[in-house]
Formats: sequence, C-alpha cells, structure tokens
Amino acid sequence: MATVARGRLIAVIGDEDTCVGFLLGGIGEMNKHRQPNYMVVNKSTSINDIEECFKRFVKRDDIDIILINQNVAEMIRYVIDAHTEPIPAVLEIPSKDHPYDASKDSILRRAKGVYSAE
Repeated sequence: MATVARGRLIAVIGDEDTCVGFLLGGIGEMNKHRQPNYMVVNKSTSINDIEECFKRFVKRDDIDIILINQNVAEMIRYVIDAHTEPIPAVLEIPSKDHPYDASKDSILRRAKGVYSAE
C-alpha cells in the first residue's frame, strides 16, 4: 500500500490586496507552531521584518513556492538573489500598483545567464 505525501504549501509575501486574493482562493494555512504562510506588507512594515519572514519561509519544509510582489522583492533583492535552491521556488508577481518588470525578476535573470551565448 503506497502512502500519499501531504501537499506542500504556497506562501505569499505581498500587499493586502494580493494576500487577501490568495487567501480567498484557499491558500491560507497555519503550521503546527501557529505560523501563517503569508505576510501582509504595508508602509509601516520594516525591511528587516520582510527579510526575516522570507528566510523563515525558505527554511520551512512545508513550503514549495513563495510568491512575492516584485516591488517587495526589490526591497530584499540581496536575500532573494542569495537563495539558489530550486525549492522553495521564488516567483515574483505584480501588484495592483506596481506592474511586473521582467528585467528585475531573479529567476529570469538567472535563466538568461544560463542560456546566453556569452
């Protein structure tokens, strides 16, 4: 009899609209330590808080994907660029007030480096 692995989570770091949208979509979870898989970032959120949350999500073994608003990712770019493991995958997404810019996306920059002729 085969055992089925428990599903992995998607984590979200972003503005209120982004987080609420994903929570309404059903991704909200709490782990056994009562830590949520999302972080709402607003004007009063410190860069240190965002960085610590990202590092916590990376260390959690129940998270496979981290979705982060690209404008928030820009605030902690050095931390995101230092994360080179494939899991959890870090996907940068647009927010209502900040459109997506492919030239800033860490995954696309890495892919371009791998596939460039240089």
